Amino acid sequence: MPMDLTRRELLHLAGAALTLAGCNEPDPEPLPPDPGPPMPPTFEHGVASGDPTPVAVILWTRVTPRAGTRPASLTVAWEVSERDDFSTLAASGETVTTAQRDWTVKVDAAGLRAGTAYHYRFRSVGVTSPAGRTRTAPTGPTARVRLAVCSCSNYAAGYFHGYRAMAARDDLDAVVHLGDYIYEYPDGYYGNTRRLEPPHETVTLADYRARYAQCRRDADLQAAHARHPFVVVWDDHEFANNAWRDGAKEHMPGAEGPWSARRAAATRAYMEWLPLREQPDGRIFRALTFGDLAHLVMLDTRVWGRDLQPPSRQAAADPRREILGDEQARWLVAEVTRTPARWKVLGQQVMLGQFRGFNFDYLDVWDGYPAARERLFEAIRAMGVSDVVVLTGDIHASFAMDLTDDPYAPDRYTPATGAGAVAVEFVTPAISSPPLPFVQAVAPAALYRAMPHLKYVDATRNGFMLVDLTPERAACTWMYVGDVRRPADATLDEGPTLAALTRENHLQPVAMR
Repeated sequence: MPMDLTRRELLHLAGAALTLAGCNEPDPEPLPPDPGPPMPPTFEHGVASGDPTPVAVILWTRVTPRAGTRPASLTVAWEVSERDDFSTLAASGETVTTAQRDWTVKVDAAGLRAGTAYHYRFRSVGVTSPAGRTRTAPTGPTARVRLAVCSCSNYAAGYFHGYRAMAARDDLDAVVHLGDYIYEYPDGYYGNTRRLEPPHETVTLADYRARYAQCRRDADLQAAHARHPFVVVWDDHEFANNAWRDGAKEHMPGAEGPWSARRAAATRAYMEWLPLREQPDGRIFRALTFGDLAHLVMLDTRVWGRDLQPPSRQAAADPRREILGDEQARWLVAEVTRTPARWKVLGQQVMLGQFRGFNFDYLDVWDGYPAARERLFEAIRAMGVSDVVVLTGDIHASFAMDLTDDPYAPDRYTPATGAGAVAVEFVTPAISSPPLPFVQAVAPAALYRAMPHLKYVDATRNGFMLVDLTPERAACTWMYVGDVRRPADATLDEGPTLAALTRENHLQPVAMR
């Protein structure tokens, strides 16, 4: 969103100047160890799992040393069992954590059975963590895959009712989080329902770690993580608003230091605190397969290959502009081409379909990179694949649309039948972030007139999506929560269900089943 930089500079006077000295210190020195054994730790940030494969899953926790102790390291044991009493173990082991990784623990628990629910827990210095539940991915013929899909969990703006609703479900194979897991803003700047730690904008490694630590103490987020494996990617607010490869619209080098240092700090904290399978070069684009039914391809449209956002549609038309980058684009084509799975599901950050009907151009989305979008659609056609579903976050609203090269040209796309569409897109509402004013200000009827490929929109409510994949269809139901500013609001409303039938590449209303 457009911001007043002068105001931003004033906001930073109190906090950023104090944190700047640590901006270039990605590896803080640990405190000297105590001479004796450490006191028992706590597991105040819960447990989590993620990136399930048929034989392995990432397990996560954080051990918090007791106040007043300064251990050099902590040994943490982990256990995985098909039984909730852990009377028999499917896998187990030990690892060590230190202050160098903020006392977080991440293990890749392997040797598991496909399509199986497991319980897991950790122990350190005689203390046992809460138990979590996770599930490995299936192999072979698969009748159904059900995903909860979410994004934009702004701690300051409200409570995490959507996570609470996910935790109450038993029918999810995974939760797909499409970014903005945290927000970097200072306290009171973008929401005042809950106070933020630290109170200033997150710039240094210590800042980002503190913000993740606060969010992970939330009971509803802990419950969702403990109940289901997550598959995550970042968006911009894990770094700074409207980030791109070499900077961000709201990063101020004069007050906040070089972008490279901030990006490194944000990346490191993300890898420490999220249960994803890390790759040597820090990339987050990766793929996970759920039997013969779904190939989930998670993309990075934010900081891997994205060029600077353009100032106008004229500038956006430059055919050299990239949002994925050549390497990621080639990787994506290879993943979609090689998979035998029925549904090719692309999890990514910003709206792919053409976005019109407003009194200005919003070019942080794929509309700012139209040549890259055309190349993607051409590649899908050239591969001869169908059944491509795109999952999107970022925009704090619900959308469903057919994806096509030019939805405004009657000879290229027919809204009534979907002829000309190459894929479909489902856009999730925010967990707690407020509606974007420029979207909320436009009546739905006006949006439907301006966007013939648009099949559903709700610009006002918070919640998440349920994406239900079967051999016959890919269906999405929007789930809406109550007032996120009220901690006890337990409202949960089921919105409409839209689906693409196999090999049809366009959306139609259906009944959830």
